Amino acid sequence: IPGELLWDVGAGCGSIAIEWMRSHRGCRAIAIERHPTRLQYIAENASNLGVPELKIIAGEAPIALTNLPQPNAIFIGGGVTAESVLETCWNALGEGGRLVVNAVTIESEFKVLQWHSLHGGELIRIGIQRVGAIGSFQGWKPLAPVTQWTVVKG
Repeated sequence: IPGELLWDVGAGCGSIAIEWMRSHRGCRAIAIERHPTRLQYIAENASNLGVPELKIIAGEAPIALTNLPQPNAIFIGGGVTAESVLETCWNALGEGGRLVVNAVTIESEFKVLQWHSLHGGELIRIGIQRVGAIGSFQGWKPLAPVTQWTVVKG
């Protein structure tokens, strides 16, 4: 939605924040990431993909989330199992705020399932397979599935 602010927590290469901003010129985003190499990727990708105004925060959640402007939506792509990250993000959202969490580990999936039981929302599991060699033949090789939780704060 034009004018809305997204927090991309554990932003990785910045793809979520970048595509959010590319969806409408009025959309704003803050990418939060702790890994120096990934921070560089985010800055390069934002510049190359036409959103150099993407705000990038170097730091670890939840500490790096302190004093940021209230988001309309939050995407947690990494770090959901870190102490207080999910709690801090949930508390930062106002009524009607949207939260999307991707979980790829058993521990992160467990945390997402706990929060889903408390707050509802939608759970989906995304599985992708790539073709790879099986002896002299080709076959489908599964990549790690992603469990995604989406919820609107009521």
